[in-house]
Amino acid sequence: MEKIIVYVDDAAHAQQQLTPMNGRDAQGAPAEPTHWVVVACAPRVTRHVSKWVSHSARESWRAKWAEKVFDQIVPALSTPGNTVTTVLAKGPLTELTQKLKAEHGASSRVLDARRPKLGQDLQPVTPDQPAPQDGRWTLPGAVVGMGAVLVLAAE
Repeated sequence: MEKIIVYVDDAAHAQQQLTPMNGRDAQGAPAEPTHWVVVACAPRVTRHVSKWVSHSARESWRAKWAEKVFDQIVPALSTPGNTVTTVLAKGPLTELTQKLKAEHGASSRVLDARRPKLGQDLQPVTPDQPAPQDGRWTLPGAVVGMGAVLVLAAE
C-alpha cells in the first residue's frame, strides 16, 4: 500500500492537486490502494488577535477550522481500498514530517498541497526542501511591466 503525506491549508486548492492522483494510474487502470495522511496547516492568528483570545479558544478555532477542511477533502480521497488519516499540524512542519515518516514508514511520499501566497514564504515541509533566500517580495516581470503600463496609462 502506497502512503502519501499531504499538507493542506485550502481545501479547494488541495482538491485540484489531489484529484488527478486519486483513483487511476497512467494507463487508466485502478491504482493500488493508498493510505493518505492529510495534515491541516491552520492559518496563523495575528499578533493583535492573540492578545485578546485565550490559548484554549485559539486551539478550539484551529480544531474547527481543520474539521471543515477535512470534511471537504476526506470524502474525495476515501475511494474503495484507500484509507485516510487526519492530523492537525502543530509546531514546525519539518519535525512533523519526520515524525509521520517514522510512524508510517520512511518510504512515504510527501506532497505540499498548500496554496502559495503572494509575498509570503511557506514553511518548508521536509528538511531537504530549499528554504527561501530572503523575505522580500518577488514578482514576475510581466506583473511589474503591466503595473508600469497601467501607471503610464493613468497619467
